[in-house]
Amino acid sequence: MRTCQRVMNDSFLPKIKVISHEVKRPPLGRERRIAVLLPHDYDATRKRYPVLYLQDGQNLFEYRSPFGNWHVDRHLAKLTADSMGDLIVVAIDHADEERIREFSPPEVTKFGISYGKQYARFMAEELKPYVDQNFRTRPDRQNTAIGGSSMGGLISIYSGLIYPEVYGKMMIFSPSLWLTPKIYFHAINFTNPFYTKIYLYAGGKESKTMLPNIQRLKSALHSKGLDGSKIEFNLSIDPEGGHGEKRWGEEFPRAVKWLFYEK
Repeated sequence: MRTCQRVMNDSFLPKIKVISHEVKRPPLGRERRIAVLLPHDYDATRKRYPVLYLQDGQNLFEYRSPFGNWHVDRHLAKLTADSMGDLIVVAIDHADEERIREFSPPEVTKFGISYGKQYARFMAEELKPYVDQNFRTRPDRQNTAIGGSSMGGLISIYSGLIYPEVYGKMMIFSPSLWLTPKIYFHAINFTNPFYTKIYLYAGGKESKTMLPNIQRLKSALHSKGLDGSKIEFNLSIDPEGGHGEKRWGEEFPRAVKWLFYEK
C-alpha cells in the first residue's frame, strides 16, 4: 500500500519551470534560480490558480541546501491527492552571502545597506506582473500569498505590510523579528482596508525571544484588524518545535490548507 501511495503521489508532483532568464533580476543582481511550480495537470486544463511566493528557494525542493529541505513539491503532490493542490508556487532563491541584506527592512543597517525595500518592490512590481502575464493565475490579492521562514519570514511580513493591495495572505514561519524591533512600528501604524489571512508559526525550542516576539507582532497587527473583521490569524505554536527546514516543511501543508482551503 505504501508503494502504491508513493507512485500515486509521484504522478501528482508539480511541473517545474525556471524563469530566471525571463524576468528582471532581483535588486542585488545576483544570478539565481526563480522557479515556478505548476500543478501536475496544468497543461491539460484551462483552470486559473492562486499563487504563493516563497523565499529561500534553495531550501524548498530538490536537494540544494546543506540546511535541509521543505520538500514543497512532495507536499503539493500529497495535497493534490487530497484535492487541495490547485496552487502555483513561485520559489525565489536567496542571494547567498547577501541574503541578510536583501531580506532586511530599511531600518536594519548593522549588516550594511539594506535592500529589503527594493526586494519587496521587485516581487510586487516586477515578478508578480510577469507571473500573471505568463501563467494562468488568479491575480487578485485574495488569491496571492507571500511567505517564508526566518529572514524570509521577516521580509515577507514587511512586503505584506507595505503592499496590502497585492497580498491577501501571508505564510510566516519563525520570522527573525529580533533583528528589527521597529517592524512593530510598521505593524502598529499599518492601516489595511482589506481582509487579510496570516498564518504564523513559531517553535518553543527556538530562541528565547521567538514566542514573545510572535505574540507582540500578532497583538500589534490584531489591534489594526478591527477585532478580527479585517485580519484573520492562525497562530501555530509547537512547544517542541525547532528552527529548521524540516520543521517548516512539516508546517507547510497545514498552512496551505488554512490559507487557501478553509473559509
